Amino acid sequence: MTRPRSSAEPTMRAGATTAWSVVLAVGGGVVWAFCFAREASVLLPWLALAPLVALLGRPRAWLWAWFFGFVSWLVSLPWLVPTVETFGGLPRWLSVVLFLLLCAYLALDQALFGWLGGRLWRRGVVGTSLAGDEDSQGDEPSAWRIAGTSFLVLPALFLLLEWKRGMPIGVFPWNPTSWAWLEVPGALDSMALIGGYGVTFLALAANAGVVLAIVQRRWRLGAAGVLVVASLLLVGGRIGARAAGPLAGVLLAEPGVGQRVVIVQPNNPITYDERALVAGYQRLLSLSERACTGEPTLLLWPESASWPYGWDNAPTLRNDLGRLARSGCTVVLNSARRRDGALFNVALLVGRSDGGAAQVEGEYAKRHLVPYGEYVPLREVLPFVGTLAREAGSFTAGQDPALLDWRGTDIGMAICYEVIFPEAVAEQVRAGAGLLATVTNDAWYGDTWAPWQHLRAARLRAAESRRPMMRAALTGVSAVIDARGRVVDQLGVGETGLLEARLPFAVEADPTPVSRRPTAPLWLSVLVLAFGMLRLRRTP
Repeated sequence: MTRPRSSAEPTMRAGATTAWSVVLAVGGGVVWAFCFAREASVLLPWLALAPLVALLGRPRAWLWAWFFGFVSWLVSLPWLVPTVETFGGLPRWLSVVLFLLLCAYLALDQALFGWLGGRLWRRGVVGTSLAGDEDSQGDEPSAWRIAGTSFLVLPALFLLLEWKRGMPIGVFPWNPTSWAWLEVPGALDSMALIGGYGVTFLALAANAGVVLAIVQRRWRLGAAGVLVVASLLLVGGRIGARAAGPLAGVLLAEPGVGQRVVIVQPNNPITYDERALVAGYQRLLSLSERACTGEPTLLLWPESASWPYGWDNAPTLRNDLGRLARSGCTVVLNSARRRDGALFNVALLVGRSDGGAAQVEGEYAKRHLVPYGEYVPLREVLPFVGTLAREAGSFTAGQDPALLDWRGTDIGMAICYEVIFPEAVAEQVRAGAGLLATVTNDAWYGDTWAPWQHLRAARLRAAESRRPMMRAALTGVSAVIDARGRVVDQLGVGETGLLEARLPFAVEADPTPVSRRPTAPLWLSVLVLAFGMLRLRRTP
């Protein structure tokens, strides 16, 4: 005898569904945020996006996906509040409000993934209509259709939405998925072949496989998907490691072998106190003098290390640089420079003239400026925006991927956060860069996750380009990174000191596949997404 259905049962089921959605959205967002903690995880990235994928099959998937994104940004970026408060000169309450608005805005990418991805999931995996009508059942999806949707179409959509964050409309391209996968076996060495974009694609595919196996009960198909991703990374990693080439080595011993590069980390705080600024500058000089022993040496100073002294306005700085040059050191330093009425944030290569005075031998102007830090977007169109960032600069973006030539080695520079843009670094490698260097001032963020997140970007660019990367940070993390993206030596947050590396002399190395075509995975994703959506719509 069939038990009568209680009118309360649908309500109870709806409540249970909502509760599980909350758990997946909030709990999953927290777990995903911890993938960007100080130390990258080996196992967590295989599971952390699975809650987001699982939400695609639930009612109002776009809303729960938005909550997933909002929570993950909230937990992974809290260092932005004191940064905006100090750098923008804003009161604490307004900094918090703006931070919450930024998290809500960034989470729109996850919401869009939930909206469109949910329709694709229901059609391609569950078998309901593409329009999302859960009562309209279609045919039972074939294994090929499920696999195509889970392992190709959804990863393509996810990658393109993540890439959008690097566009002007995206505002803040921080914490891409590839940063979470640096310690996954094979991922870092695969970067030269498929880049961070390709690893992001595989990451979503692996997490979709987990959901297929656990939530959809399609054990074999889900396990096969995860196994294929793991195999691709391991094979790609072996190929990439063997193809590292002559620039893969960073020699830390054997004086006289290779070219000597020294990174200076003075650990100078952000302050406007004149005595503290003078003390910080003297500490910078003292460390530099220790490094300059007469042997030709490239000395890398962090961003803002000599502030408030600039090349154009401080004879004392030029005299000190001349003294260092006479001791064998060529210095890369950061300074503001005005040309033709425009202000640029530049990296200068300073050596010495025949008379012994310091002279500029090369200059690179920063091309990717920090919004609301170095410039205010839409200031001319929306004047009130400028009042929200009173301390923001009015810099002009450089246009030339200029290389700094030091003793036959062309150096590709990245100033501060522009190291997160793969296309910019790839352009420098194609122009002939044999060494990569980045200078940054992460003192604004304190001892938080931010400096370590920023370090991951430098490791990723080195691995993609198969070029050593020297990273000089004002208060840490400074690092020597080899051409496979591995940290060979580092100075942590709050440490003071020098890092020495010896690099191969002016070795010729061809650009990697990613350096030649950094956006190839994006164009492939466009084709996959378009083809997959067309096929799903035509499938009865």
